[in-house]
Amino acid sequence: MLYAIYCLDNENTKALRDQHRTKHREYLDQWKDNLFFSGPLLDDVDENIQLGSLFIMKVKDRAEAESYIYNEVFYKAGVFSKVTIVRMRKGRYNPALAADL
Repeated sequence: MLYAIYCLDNENTKALRDQHRTKHREYLDQWKDNLFFSGPLLDDVDENIQLGSLFIMKVKDRAEAESYIYNEVFYKAGVFSKVTIVRMRKGRYNPALAADL
């Protein structure tokens, strides 16, 4: 099953993100076989401002998606103010659009 996990940051968490970024990436590596896509959510005007994170995961059920995010480094550090987990289905898929980003 695919799940989209949409996370919004608390205000003024840039320093907290920076402090935990290495451990966050190590955690992502542990889930590399389940991560279909992940990346930061950015401000429209200033891409240096991160607003949150998006994870799209292939997991066996919602419990596994919850386990992933509630043990995620940024979540545990208090970066995220809100987490939304939604089951999804792959519709149209065009990975070439992201190849040069």
